[in-house]
Amino acid sequence: MAKCDFCGKGVSFGHNVSHSIRRTNRAWKPNIRKVKAVVNGSSKTVNVCARCLKTEGVVTRAL
Repeated sequence: MAKCDFCGKGVSFGHNVSHSIRRTNRAWKPNIRKVKAVVNGSSKTVNVCARCLKTEGVVTRAL
């Protein structure tokens, strides 16, 4: 599932809009990475978006 375990960011939906203003469905997917991190004292694989990896210091807790 494309969802960040830290911030909860997930898929968002909208439309592609062509030059003739015809609309088709599309999805924006977050940049999710699987990272090994220490959670509650034990090593665990978590799904983290690239923004959380960069700003929330998940890498400092990674193994």
